[in-house]
Amino acid sequence: MNRAPSCAIVGGGLGGLVAYTTLRHGGIQPDEIAVFGSDPDPVSTFRARTAAIRQRWMRSESDGHCLATSFPGLAVQAALRQRSAKPLLASVCDRYHPTVEEFLSHAEEVRARSGWDESLHRARVTRVRAVDGGFSLDGFGVYAHVLLAPGHAGLALPAELEGDPRVVHAYQSHDYGDDVVVIGAGMAAATEWLNALAAGARVASVRRREPMRRPLNVERHYFTRRGLARFHRTAKEERVALLHRFLAPSYPPGRDWDEPLARATAEGRFRVKRGLNGAEQVICATGFRRGYAHDALLELLVEEHGLETADGWIVLAPDATVLDLTDEDRTLSLAGAAGQWAYPAADTLVGMKYAARCFLKRVSRWHTR
Repeated sequence: MNRAPSCAIVGGGLGGLVAYTTLRHGGIQPDEIAVFGSDPDPVSTFRARTAAIRQRWMRSESDGHCLATSFPGLAVQAALRQRSAKPLLASVCDRYHPTVEEFLSHAEEVRARSGWDESLHRARVTRVRAVDGGFSLDGFGVYAHVLLAPGHAGLALPAELEGDPRVVHAYQSHDYGDDVVVIGAGMAAATEWLNALAAGARVASVRRREPMRRPLNVERHYFTRRGLARFHRTAKEERVALLHRFLAPSYPPGRDWDEPLARATAEGRFRVKRGLNGAEQVICATGFRRGYAHDALLELLVEEHGLETADGWIVLAPDATVLDLTDEDRTLSLAGAAGQWAYPAADTLVGMKYAARCFLKRVSRWHTR
């Protein structure tokens, strides 16, 4: 027997798709879930941004897919396609990285067979209010269980460069001039160094600090149960400091990065410098705006309900729920970048799954009543 949806996902991007897939895996039917998003394609933003920086490989590892369970993942599909055990062996060692093309194809398959289009409402939710029986989403109804996956709050640009005709953000479509300055030192910046060099440009890196070299943007042990439990035990000040550390620029170690840069440095085509100094083209690989105040939906949620915050983060329970608005009868969860207080790598596919699985546990209690 069909029920009226009592479960809603606000956000039609990757975070929403991962949450939806997880709910479906847990036995929740498409007509029991309402998904609100302005674009029917959950990977449209991701596709555009990876295309802008010519990204070819995913940084995510073995669990970097949209399925609810860790296994089987993309490595199994690659092993079958290649008739080789190498992808599986790499997956066991957390060294398997699918191509962006493979990931996008996978996401499209997940969308097609999950029922996503049946549950999707082409609408933008701008206000979430706690009411009797759950949460009111603008004029779209009241839902007992709501997961907010609004994605990143927008592209970050240095204030002094806004409106400068030389400037383009790395995640916006662009070509490369003869002399290129890249601001930033993280994964997007490192990718742009190599892109511009491959296009024949002379490249200068302008950075505030030296990047860290690590496979993931968060230290690996925080992806384990023990590491996450230790993270959840931290006091507010310590957690804020940890989260700021995780925001530091980083890109993976390895010859694929180091050798092209070493050759270009020897040729006089790559250097690190302090300022722009009349650069012809400036690419800002400066990531995204950080903090709930840059997202109108979250900012209003905090203001109207007096939610606890810490230096731009909404304070959450370990299961990614909003403490003051969640009880035995209703749930409000945050996924993606907005959920970093509960999971340090919340904007990764693994982090999205963490929030989704916690949300499913709560929804399942309602579903079995």
